[in-house]
Amino acid sequence: MTSTLYDIEFQTAEGETTTLDAYRDKVVLVVNVASKCGLTPQYADLQELQRSYADRGFSVVGFPCNQFNGQEPGTDAEIQEFCSTTFGVDFPVFSKIEVNGEGRHPLYSELAEAQDAAGEAGDVQWNFEKFLIAPGGTVVSRLRPRTAPSDPEFVALIEENLPA
Repeated sequence: MTSTLYDIEFQTAEGETTTLDAYRDKVVLVVNVASKCGLTPQYADLQELQRSYADRGFSVVGFPCNQFNGQEPGTDAEIQEFCSTTFGVDFPVFSKIEVNGEGRHPLYSELAEAQDAAGEAGDVQWNFEKFLIAPGGTVVSRLRPRTAPSDPEFVALIEENLPA
């Protein structure tokens, strides 16, 4: 899993092909996001993490997904506008993808192999599931959707994995 995460291609919100290669030496928090979900206020905590740790080798990256009750129905441009104006998001929010099922994006095929605290891997349960990736590509934590990004134990894990 660790050698391929940085090579998997996906689209920016502007339609350009990219990878996570630029984040190879950073701690990355990958989150499937949605604008019309009860958990959408987590954008504020995600942005606070980005603000607090970006200069120390950390980045949140968001992947909009409309697979959970159609809670991300907008276009990529509408999603960008919502994130920016509603929550002041300045971390990358990429093009909409699928995280489960036959159309699951290859990035999430790899991430779905990571286990959560209960030892369970597999499908993403809902919007705002979080995968923490250490520099070099190892998934060090998988947080289910209801765990807030500001959870003290999780923040400590981010700090523990920041590059020296």
